[in-house]
Amino acid sequence: MKVYFISGLAADERAFKHIHLSTHHEVVHLQWIEPLQNESLESYALRLSERIDAKGKFALVGLSFGGMIATEISKLLHPVRTILISSIPCSQHLPGYYKFAHSLGLHRVVPVSLIKKGAKLKRIFTSESSQDKMMLRDMINEADERFIRWSINAILTWNNKQMPENFVHLHGSRDEVLPNRFTNPTHIIRGGGHLMVMTRAKEINQILQELIVD
Repeated sequence: MKVYFISGLAADERAFKHIHLSTHHEVVHLQWIEPLQNESLESYALRLSERIDAKGKFALVGLSFGGMIATEISKLLHPVRTILISSIPCSQHLPGYYKFAHSLGLHRVVPVSLIKKGAKLKRIFTSESSQDKMMLRDMINEADERFIRWSINAILTWNNKQMPENFVHLHGSRDEVLPNRFTNPTHIIRGGGHLMVMTRAKEINQILQELIVD
């Protein structure tokens, strides 16, 4: 069975470097495509879904922003399992202060370069290994600023009330980007932060082994 992985905002398949599935599963990392001008998250997910072979059984694994994309794709293609990691399954679970920032239009005036600098500076205080911190800084540096700007707006204007079918939601109790108190995960990783896919990979791998079966 194919398992399609969708990375987070300003990230790529390197974010899943510590995630390992059984050898009888075919791992496919969906690469980001160029968003259209003023494109919605739903429309983008529809176009990205064209890269999925839905003729046979498949599963989706979405990290953070990628989990929101996976949610929309699951409504279209109905995978056997949709797994969200450090994400949210519907727009109502987005923290209220993000919506307030959107109402003020702050996401349009804050320079993306400043956002990227803040994300890199944050690595000083996080628990990833030194090697992973270096890799994360590289990903942030390489991230396209236009894509980041579009993604932020797409997240803040996302309007989905429908929960994915057959979905599982893994979330860290100390997620600082999408705090646990605003959502309702099926699995809570105690002490896990937003990038627990790196820092708590052993636990996540064990859960994935149990969830993704042919």
